[in-house]
Amino acid sequence: MKRKVLITGASRGIGRAIAISFAKEGDDLFLTCKDNIEMLGGLKKELEEECGISCSVYSCDMSDFNKVKELSEKIGDIDILINNAGIAWIGLLTDMEVADWENVISSNLNSVFYTCKLFVPSMVRRQSGRIINISSVWGNVGASCEVAYSASKGGVNSFTRALAKELAPSNIQVNAIACGVIDTDMNRKHLSKEDLDELEEEIPAGRMGDPLEVADLVLRVSEGPSYLTGQVITLDGGWI
Repeated sequence: MKRKVLITGASRGIGRAIAISFAKEGDDLFLTCKDNIEMLGGLKKELEEECGISCSVYSCDMSDFNKVKELSEKIGDIDILINNAGIAWIGLLTDMEVADWENVISSNLNSVFYTCKLFVPSMVRRQSGRIINISSVWGNVGASCEVAYSASKGGVNSFTRALAKELAPSNIQVNAIACGVIDTDMNRKHLSKEDLDELEEEIPAGRMGDPLEVADLVLRVSEGPSYLTGQVITLDGGWI
């Protein structure tokens, strides 16, 4: 049966890979991005032509509640919510401005609250739904020079566990994927080749993860047993 799937931050990297995986399953998609709407439009055309699905794309700042509310009114009910949109900020805490902190927390954590607040009520009415939050291993253990990012992802992990308990009686499963180092534009933007090479030496699997591996796990969790809820599943090649 076709499912209606909302994926935030889907223009590239992990979000794009997730969109491709669900499209191949025949699901109808609602995809968002903040700035890369032309890139997202290209993905829409590709998926509709190759997979025969319906794909709607939106430019939406997921850190802005009013914008997310407008989005929810356009989309209506969904079966699966995948919170992937997020940003990083690397540097010393003492060099971080208040605006930087607020931007990371709002983009990575507040956005998850906004989408859940707006889309969960219809899931409760239908007594059905799946929510998957894309998190990070830094939300589990913290990272030097990534205090805001670590805090935001730690919040996502706790949010996931708490909401799962709240929604389990309504047959809605809430889980998170805590990713290690994934080969994305965001990581290549913030980390030098030397940094990435050093990280790969530390990872027992000997390499960065592929966005398609994250997408495959997200798809499997979305199709998993209803008893699977409240879990933060680590995908890091044995690193942390």
